[in-house]
Amino acid sequence: MYNTIQIKKQWNKMCNFNKQNQDTKAFIHLFMQKAAKSVGGVNFLLALIEAMKTKKPHPLIYKECKISSNNTTIRWNKIVFKDKLDVLEEILLLHKSSQNPDFNILETESQKKKKKILNMVKTLSPIEFIVTPQNQNDGGGFSFKVFDTIEDKYVTINPVFVAIFFCSVEFTKKSLKYEI
Repeated sequence: MYNTIQIKKQWNKMCNFNKQNQDTKAFIHLFMQKAAKSVGGVNFLLALIEAMKTKKPHPLIYKECKISSNNTTIRWNKIVFKDKLDVLEEILLLHKSSQNPDFNILETESQKKKKKILNMVKTLSPIEFIVTPQNQNDGGGFSFKVFDTIEDKYVTINPVFVAIFFCSVEFTKKSLKYEI
């Protein structure tokens, strides 16, 4: 298992926008631009991400399944327990970099780990994150899920999910400023 210092170093690598491939940069940029417009602007989106970062130990395991900033709220439909978060973090750390966002999280030689991963996927796949502005005049909001692809032997993690829950506000700022 990783210690806290190792985890922070790995997140710094994974959440370096400049190290993403061009397709991932473009995808995250377009999604974040659209997301910001749908909640009232860039500042509202960034304020929500900052509010999420204040939740300790991690916003995903926040029992209310809801986090609010002054202008925006994110809700999800199921409590995430620490054991599932630990499996997810381990997967992300093992792949060390989302430069290849299409990595198959089921690629592991250990059957025991594969079973843990499959259980985590089954638990987290129904979760939908819904972001809404507190003032309906600011936009209609947006939603996203944990996984991009869930097929028989192929599962990929949504890069937007990683950006919002695991990367810094600086990552989001860079993605919003990126030019295609």
